[in-house]
Amino acid sequence: TICYSVGLRVSELINLKINDIDSNRMLIKINNAKGKKDRIVPLSMNVLLLLREYYKQYKPKEYLFNDQFELQYSIKSCQNIYKKYISSELSIHNLRHCCFTHLLENCTDISIIQKIAGHQNPKTTQIYTHISQNLLNKVQLPV
Repeated sequence: TICYSVGLRVSELINLKINDIDSNRMLIKINNAKGKKDRIVPLSMNVLLLLREYYKQYKPKEYLFNDQFELQYSIKSCQNIYKKYISSELSIHNLRHCCFTHLLENCTDISIIQKIAGHQNPKTTQIYTHISQNLLNKVQLPV
């Protein structure tokens, strides 16, 4: 849900620590993301409520998501979970693409999507955002 909500990379997901969730300001801090850069992304109330339920049940110590031995999840483990429960044909990275596509379809400015994605170049963001047929059908042509 977090990957889809703000378009996290799987490496960013597994590196999330409990202290990275700021429920007072409704933000998630992504540390040492791709390119060794940090960024801040919004935290939705729905995700916060899910995280609170998760925390009560699993009581993680350092990393937000860990296995039964309190070890950090691996990228491969996350991929396997995604393939088992969501789609055996796609990868977890698909959630990132879907997030940005849905933000674009909801008329979110491309510069905001770029900031959430952590892209330096807007062309990278434009590649990620797949324009759906639904959005194309809403375009009002001048003539």
